[in-house]
Amino acid sequence: MPLVLHAGADPVSYDDLRAVVMPEATSTHVPVAHHEIVELMRYTLGFHGHEIADEVHAITPDGARYFGLMTLRSPYGEYADTLGLRNSHDKSLPIGIAFGSRVFVCDNTAFIGDHVIKRKHTVRAKRELPGLLSEIVQPLQAERLAQNQKLLTYQKTPLTDAQADHVIMDLYRNDVIGVQAIAHVLKAFDEPPHDWGGRTAWRLFNSATFALAGKAAEKPTLTKALHQIIDGVCEEVH
Repeated sequence: MPLVLHAGADPVSYDDLRAVVMPEATSTHVPVAHHEIVELMRYTLGFHGHEIADEVHAITPDGARYFGLMTLRSPYGEYADTLGLRNSHDKSLPIGIAFGSRVFVCDNTAFIGDHVIKRKHTVRAKRELPGLLSEIVQPLQAERLAQNQKLLTYQKTPLTDAQADHVIMDLYRNDVIGVQAIAHVLKAFDEPPHDWGGRTAWRLFNSATFALAGKAAEKPTLTKALHQIIDGVCEEVH
């Protein structure tokens, strides 16, 4: 899961979150406990039929900042959607929720997703948080279904060697991969390290993400551009 910790935060258990001491609220700043956000998200996801496959949490040594990720089990295939969570007690960060197929959370305050919601810690925000989470999660099922349909299209789209070569060069021309990665993508497509099926758009998509490795997590825009290029060749084929 793309939770990157290199600015002082440490992984913790859920019980550790519950032990964090909360500061007193003021007229303009009403902090929400880290574990309350996690509990609300768990409840809201379950209410709308989503199953959490894994979750990770981290806080700074003083407990003031929280970073978390939840991976949702997919009923459609061997891939997952992710929810990113962020919170603070010291006014440094608003309540943050990021979700989609591309989510990146880092304790250096990088917070990226297909969709990102942020709210300041106010009396109104705390009161409206349950409803806000429901508004975020409710359309998620339709988005996950659309994502599955996209990936099924990839799996059903055969590619000739010429088409695969053209896509790989398009990835290079659009700065999705560097010149050194061209050979890595081609090798993964010709000799896949995992079972990605026949010579299809799905296999090429996985070859590219395999070559990108951690870069895709740190720069979700790369994955977005990759999807656009693969979508394009699928439209041409069909």
